[in-house]
Amino acid sequence: MDSNVHFITLATDDLESVRDFYVRGLGWTAHLDVPDEIVFFQVAPGLLLAFFDSRKFGEDTGRAAVSVSGLTLAHNVDSPDAVVETVTRMRAAGGSVVKEPQAGAFGGVFHALVEDPNGVLWEIAHNPSWSIGDDGTVSLG
Repeated sequence: MDSNVHFITLATDDLESVRDFYVRGLGWTAHLDVPDEIVFFQVAPGLLLAFFDSRKFGEDTGRAAVSVSGLTLAHNVDSPDAVVETVTRMRAAGGSVVKEPQAGAFGGVFHALVEDPNGVLWEIAHNPSWSIGDDGTVSLG
């Protein structure tokens, strides 16, 4: 089996709030949007992030949806100013800022943490020793 991940699916109790946050608030375009069920966003080449209504998630998996902890999704940007701008936009879209933009304790990063309406924790970061190539390849230093 190869190491590709193509879908990350998170259950949500409030699909409308999550959709509003990403589509109306952040300007993301839904790749596929099934009202009252699931919304998919293309987040990288070959990778979709989906938010699935928690009741329907339970029907599909046979398991009750549980909250996710110990997880962050990260979005890297080109500068500390871009961290501040992105966090400002996320806050205006209904996100809760958990950590204001600041120098991080690890690896020379400047970052912030923002929680979306579903409780998903996003790290918005600038790390001058990391880069993302045009093909999506991540270089960690």
